[in-house]
Amino acid sequence: MMDRNPQHFARSTMSAQVLLALAMMAGQAHAQSRDAGVDNVPESSTALDAEAIKQRVVISGSNVTNRAPVLVSLKATQPQSIITATFIEQAVTPLDDFNAVARIAPSIGAGVSPNGPGLAETKVTLRGFQDGEYNMTYDGIPFGDTNNPTHHSTSYFPARIIGGMVIERGPGNASNLGQATFGGSINLFSKELSQDRHFTPYATVGSWNTRMVGGQVDSGVLDNFGDAKLMFNASHLSSDGYLSYNGVKEDNFQFKFEVPLTAAVKLTVFSTYNKIHSFTPDKSGVTLNQVAQFGKNYSLNNDPASQNYFGYNYNDKHTDFDYARLDARLGGGWVLENTLYTYAYDNNTFSGQDASGASANGTKAGAAGNKNVPGYNKLNSYRVNGDIIKLSNHLEAGVLRTGVWLENAHSDRHLYDIDFTLSLPNPKEASAPKSVSYDQQSSWKQYQPFIEFEWAATPSLTVTPGVKYVHFKRALNADVNQGTRIATDAEQTYTSTLPFLSANYSFTPEWSAYAQTARGFLVPDLSMFYVNNPNLSKPSPQTSTNYQLGAVHQSSKLSLDGDIYYIDFNNKIASTGLGNDLVYYNQGGVVYKGIEGAATYYVGSGFSLHANGSLNSAKSKETGLSIAKVPQSTTALGLLYKANGLFGSLIAKRNGSQYAKDGEPAAYKLGAYITTDLSLGYRWKTPGSMVKAIKLQGGINNLMNKQDATSISANSKGAAFDQYAFIPERSATVSLSADF
Repeated sequence: MMDRNPQHFARSTMSAQVLLALAMMAGQAHAQSRDAGVDNVPESSTALDAEAIKQRVVISGSNVTNRAPVLVSLKATQPQSIITATFIEQAVTPLDDFNAVARIAPSIGAGVSPNGPGLAETKVTLRGFQDGEYNMTYDGIPFGDTNNPTHHSTSYFPARIIGGMVIERGPGNASNLGQATFGGSINLFSKELSQDRHFTPYATVGSWNTRMVGGQVDSGVLDNFGDAKLMFNASHLSSDGYLSYNGVKEDNFQFKFEVPLTAAVKLTVFSTYNKIHSFTPDKSGVTLNQVAQFGKNYSLNNDPASQNYFGYNYNDKHTDFDYARLDARLGGGWVLENTLYTYAYDNNTFSGQDASGASANGTKAGAAGNKNVPGYNKLNSYRVNGDIIKLSNHLEAGVLRTGVWLENAHSDRHLYDIDFTLSLPNPKEASAPKSVSYDQQSSWKQYQPFIEFEWAATPSLTVTPGVKYVHFKRALNADVNQGTRIATDAEQTYTSTLPFLSANYSFTPEWSAYAQTARGFLVPDLSMFYVNNPNLSKPSPQTSTNYQLGAVHQSSKLSLDGDIYYIDFNNKIASTGLGNDLVYYNQGGVVYKGIEGAATYYVGSGFSLHANGSLNSAKSKETGLSIAKVPQSTTALGLLYKANGLFGSLIAKRNGSQYAKDGEPAAYKLGAYITTDLSLGYRWKTPGSMVKAIKLQGGINNLMNKQDATSISANSKGAAFDQYAFIPERSATVSLSADF
């Protein structure tokens, strides 16, 4: 079971080496002919058009746009939140994950780690859509799990290597890619490469014996290597964590390389590798009885006779994410962007049977009446490969964009039952193979061609119609299928045609408005195969139709935006029958609707005020009742300062009340909760010396030390075993970096 990880590491290392070799060869080929400059190299059109991409990370021209935590482009065609690199560096704890960056935006709920910032996986909701119902991309490449498009916030991309974020609250245009345009997209971007040479070591210390050290090397423009630029970043994190015996160790490596091959061609190569070892139960949370006995930070213990013994509850995760992108002007106004990519996730988890205490000790592997500790080993390992081809042409009438997304994936998943006391397989089930809950391989092949035209109807009005076709084929080959424990070989193909129409109108250079109607979709989960006869479970992809209106204002002192939305969600997947007679089908849907807004006002003397919020509703068409895990509102308030090297922020985020289960049961209503975070820092510039700058930064998370519940996981064995997650107690960090 454990020998899979070295193989995975070899594969990921090999992919990074291949990409690096490609970059080196390209740079050497170009070094012989440097007469072509960099100025004409086209900007990437990934995720947004070139102008919007420029605005995503470095928004210049006014006091307020350089300080606002979230912004909206005046050219937006749907509700969005642009989060800049400056905000990430100055207001987000360096230990944190990408969900902590997203939390500042309106309609983003949850995302609070119960083990402390960046020390345990988190999930965020987007307008009430759960993780797996919206896209995530990195530099325009969609990524996610292969059983359903969910995400692991501590893997791949810690916040310290993110150079910007654009949250798109809607399916977007036809060129927006992903398996879950259903709920919108959270788009992460890598850092821009520096024009100057730097070496930047950094370190952070914090509560619960937390330590993080690292360094970044920026080459600047390499005159003798074809005007190439590269960056390498490496960091190591260790912490005991807030939760009992939930220690974490993480290593992250990132490489980015750019070289102009000619005046019209640029090659970009990117690679990141992330390794995590953490102690945590597979199904985490604490029951109210455990809270009464041990406190809100209870999770694991040091008792080998307990299913919560830390030595039985741990995981090893390895991930890599790599791409090579070619941007080229082809002549005749055509611009090509071709991105070859691969990414992988390998999670080998060991866990006690039930952290809630609902399952007593005792195994079939031991003698009759034994109190041996039951548990399991779970593997989730996959690799995804793809190619994104985009073509665009700026015509007199507007911008034409077309292309295709091609992708395939291969996955290996298993769950083996274990007797931890005897370190032997546990024949938990009566039928053979007795100690295997499931052992399965799965795959998919998909393609998504698209076309759209951004028609410049007038100098002030653009109208963008588009269409995308989705073809997704999923296959399963299981010696032991999950849920049924029988051999299963099945495949299904899902298709959908998605039309889009959006418009943007500029009233003045400071005011614009937009409207959008668009279809989104969500490919059915792999769990559709977890039935006795998969041929009887052929639900259509879940689809949504979005209607949105919004307005944006940006001036020297005020950034303001607001929108309303109505989303008709159809083909909701339901099930009928029990056990081997279980069948999935489409039934009814949900109506999502709400209002969102954000404002930042520059007061002067370096101070600015920020506020954003939303009112959100998601109700079943059948019952009219709220669906689970949808905050009824979100609110963020902030005071920010930046002047003369000093910077700081005080930001409070409120997550509105919600129900942990469908149907609005009173016992599962979670009240609103608030987190307040403080960050202060100073940057000294030291021109003329070896050290170019020194930055000292301190932060306090959960300043008010409020420890409200953030989620409830219902247990089928009764409410006494329901597991809760809480906001961790107040914590602090101090960070120091130097720029040589």
